[in-house]
Amino acid sequence: MTQSDLETPPSHSQSEPGLLDRFADRKVLVLGDMVADEYVMGRPARISREAPVLILHFAESFVRPGGATNTAYNISTLGAAAQVVGVIGDDEMGRRLRNALDGAGISTAGMVVDPGRPTSTKTRVIAKGTQEVQQQVVRIDRIDPSTVDGGIRDRMIDALRSALCHVDSLLISDYENGVISPEVLEGCLPVARRKGLTVTVDAHGDLLRFRGVTAATPNQPEAELTLGVRIMDDADLRDAGEELLRTMDARGVLITRGSEGIALFERDREPYILPISITDDSEVVDPTGAGDTVAAVFTLAIASGAPMRLAAYLGNVAGGEIVRRLGAAALTRQDLAAAMSRTHLAAPA
Repeated sequence: MTQSDLETPPSHSQSEPGLLDRFADRKVLVLGDMVADEYVMGRPARISREAPVLILHFAESFVRPGGATNTAYNISTLGAAAQVVGVIGDDEMGRRLRNALDGAGISTAGMVVDPGRPTSTKTRVIAKGTQEVQQQVVRIDRIDPSTVDGGIRDRMIDALRSALCHVDSLLISDYENGVISPEVLEGCLPVARRKGLTVTVDAHGDLLRFRGVTAATPNQPEAELTLGVRIMDDADLRDAGEELLRTMDARGVLITRGSEGIALFERDREPYILPISITDDSEVVDPTGAGDTVAAVFTLAIASGAPMRLAAYLGNVAGGEIVRRLGAAALTRQDLAAAMSRTHLAAPA
């Protein structure tokens, strides 16, 4: 697989568009926990006299899409049509999050407002001086993990069923903030299967809730939690991946392993294991949202007709690129193509 197979060169056209070009034809519905990622930036001044803590002079604050909305944002920046279904509060953070998504061209018609529930918010305080390395000082989470109210849940299910008529892929992003319930899954998974949609899952909780999906993209701790095992070596990894593939009745399971790369398991195939696509730890700026980027790229590649191994390869390269950036960032197709031209990893044959 060469670079030209992945993206149509601008100098000439092809009868069959490149894989990355085909992302633009995809329509993806992202179901999950809507999270506002707030960043408060400050310049270090001195140590407080009241306590041994750093005093920052406020510089700016901004909100970026987080949680499931970061996955949708990645899908959008990669050129596909994205829409979200989930719950926000009737508050400032909910409005700022919706505005951020609307500004990115992401459909928010499926965002249900719950007046009795705050918008899930993660506030990161970042210190950055003229000569200092930018660092996260503290994170403050404002999250209600309780299951959403039945009336709100029913409105969300109605929005789901309506949206599923207009997409070719469903990506479920579960941060365990109370949105993904058995009723919600029953309201969407059978419909998605009947329509033949690509269904991928990136879940922090029990993965066996999602039996019969196309693929799952858990990180290693999530895979261990579902199976009740510890992955200590390559043999453990293989056993866990194959067991998860079998018990989920999925076509593929892509386990992301942080600094150790990825491991893809498919039916009747040997595991496909790759190291991380960056070679220098000093390049890592912020791992926030890397799993969302991997899930987005992996889903779009499968939905665009790529073999799972190529989809996993692309996701791995994308994840290695995104950790070079601050916060829950996102890539364009051009960013991904450039990252592929730089990586030391060979694409699967």
